[in-house]
Amino acid sequence: MSKEVKSILSNVLYIAAVLFLSFLIVRFVGQRTEVIGNSMVPTLQDGNQLITDKITYRFREPERFEVIVFPHEPVNEYYIKRIIGMPGETVEISEDGRIFIDGKELQEEYGYGITQPHEMQGKIVLGEDEYFVLGDNREVSLDSRYKEVGNIPRSIIIGRAWLRLYPFSEFGLLTGK
Repeated sequence: MSKEVKSILSNVLYIAAVLFLSFLIVRFVGQRTEVIGNSMVPTLQDGNQLITDKITYRFREPERFEVIVFPHEPVNEYYIKRIIGMPGETVEISEDGRIFIDGKELQEEYGYGITQPHEMQGKIVLGEDEYFVLGDNREVSLDSRYKEVGNIPRSIIIGRAWLRLYPFSEFGLLTGK
């Protein structure tokens, strides 16, 4: 084999290895996710660029108040919301916007603004693999209170919002659990 052929073959193998490694990272480790809309204000802003951690939930279950990413069909986009209700719990939202988990008022510092009417009526009992999620800006958030989203099965959770890449002035790990 000539030197040129070996060089070309070496470059092709190198590029193939980089592409394969990139595929593995995006598929199993993390992915870039863009925040679309204002449902997570003030935690996240429209246009923020995030890295979604896809590894953590392979070793443990999601926890209350973590910000998760999951697909929303049929529009093929990702929703970013905060976990409020855990599997097996009963969630209720009072007329004045207070949230109750198994009859006890939820103490949180993330969300605000449940004054607008929503579809949720009475108590919601979560299944053994379901989560109840809300956006932090609850006045504009399409979340588990609405039939279009509903309770989130564990199987569709892609991962947790982990790192804000952009804007650069806000670069860093996301807090909130």
